[in-house]
Amino acid sequence: MSVGAGQLPEREASVDAALPPPTSVSALLDAAVARFPSAPALDFMGRRWTYAALGRLVERAACGLQRIGVVKGTRVGLCLPNTPYSVILYFAALKAGAVVVNYNPLYVERELLTQMRDSGTIIMAVPNLPAIHGKVARVAAEAGLTRIIVCPIAAVLPPLRRLAYHVIRWRERVHAGPLDLTFVQLIAGDAPPTPVAIDPERDVAVLQYTGGTTGVPKGAMLTHANLTANSAQVIVHAATLQPGRERILGVLPLFHVFAMTCVMNCGIALGAELVLLPRFEIRQLMRTIARTRPSVFPAVPTIYGAINTAAEHMRIDLTSIRYCTSGGAPLPAEVAQRFEQLTGGSLTEGYGLSETSPVVSFTPPGRDRKPGSVGPAVPGTVIEIRDPSDPSWRLGVGEKGEICIRGPQVMQGYWNRPEVTREAFFEGALRTGDIGYLDADNYLFLIDRIKDVILCGGYNVYPRVLEEALYQHEAVAEAVVIGIPDPYRGQSPKAFVTLRAGRSVSPEALREFLKDYVSPIELPKEIEIRASLAKTMIGKLSKKALEDEQAPKGDRA
Repeated sequence: MSVGAGQLPEREASVDAALPPPTSVSALLDAAVARFPSAPALDFMGRRWTYAALGRLVERAACGLQRIGVVKGTRVGLCLPNTPYSVILYFAALKAGAVVVNYNPLYVERELLTQMRDSGTIIMAVPNLPAIHGKVARVAAEAGLTRIIVCPIAAVLPPLRRLAYHVIRWRERVHAGPLDLTFVQLIAGDAPPTPVAIDPERDVAVLQYTGGTTGVPKGAMLTHANLTANSAQVIVHAATLQPGRERILGVLPLFHVFAMTCVMNCGIALGAELVLLPRFEIRQLMRTIARTRPSVFPAVPTIYGAINTAAEHMRIDLTSIRYCTSGGAPLPAEVAQRFEQLTGGSLTEGYGLSETSPVVSFTPPGRDRKPGSVGPAVPGTVIEIRDPSDPSWRLGVGEKGEICIRGPQVMQGYWNRPEVTREAFFEGALRTGDIGYLDADNYLFLIDRIKDVILCGGYNVYPRVLEEALYQHEAVAEAVVIGIPDPYRGQSPKAFVTLRAGRSVSPEALREFLKDYVSPIELPKEIEIRASLAKTMIGKLSKKALEDEQAPKGDRA
């Protein structure tokens, strides 16, 4: 039943639970250091740091940042793979009063420059890898950088790996420039940083860049309260996580909001040990699981699927993994079932956005899971379903509409974009641009993104529906659906799939299979079977790469 403007809906998706009062992000680390000083905080390729050691490094780095000009509000960029530097400089920058700006190390120079200019980043941290340092150095003057902090990878490796690294990469040397400052120089001295007063609910901690619903990169302003609230929401909602006793495997990049919260912020808040890997490589990942025995493992569906496949020929004990949350893409039911069989743990699908720090919902252990659902809202969160064409109308149980979010994790707005910020909210609720519905138990079901809807002759076709149908076929390993130009209908869906090892199926047979799952208007005009599909840095299947490839030449940027 639809609900008009000003009326209350019959239901709201909200979970009542007490959350701790707002605090600064750096206070999470301070509390963990005080409570668990001798406990392991970081594991990087076999080298470990205790919470006391991590706390000292963060203090010295924060003082060093202030010494080179960081004051409250200074934008400090982190362009790093997962290493101890990612954690140290994140918390050090926030302790010094800075605003952290996350950068993808795979960005090309144009993308780096655009984000540096937009954010006002003046200090950038990079690894001593020529491919990354060189890109930043070449645009530094144009971007207005004042310092580049260079972080040597070998210095954080255990001795034998450090030696091997020097032997293998001896040719890869960074040529120091006038703006360069080594991490060792940054942390020289033992003086504590000057305390900075933080208003958690007003002061921005992180600028997290996202394409949002428009495709134009913009910085979501996430306050200290947004981030600490979301880490608390996840911990309370999960219910089974134990302070001081968890080991969290972090293969997702920490510059991505999912890992920033679910690996780093939640991990530090719990006093957990963070096991960091610089990139996803299945053999290294499996060996790390065998060595470290992690208990918590946030990831994306493609990574869980890769583990399932690897487990068929690698004898690795996965039973230490007790709790996992999948995000970023639909989680095929058979992937989740097989992973749970291998681990004996729980794997649930969640939902979130950069603008919500990011977690909105997931099904915690012990709660009934519903096929196709991303679970109930985390504590303190209200999910509203509104009419996309008239958001003053709130929709009832089972009615599909735009998902709108209220909660302590919702961003302050977009950096330097007041008009876009106003458009992103309606009556204080964040308009996500996603289509979904709530059932009678307040479980959220996603249909698709508004911008991803394929308009076929006046009908809306949702790629996610088609993708989930394709995953029902036993031969399909991966599936992506995009819209392509159609002279008659305007757009038509096209599907791209990869097949499981040893399986075969023709495009015609797949199309016939789909007739039992979708309407004739939704059937893909084309189905293309490929050996592999492009993926993003966090392992999500990349629709953008396929859209760019399929676009007419005149439409390509």
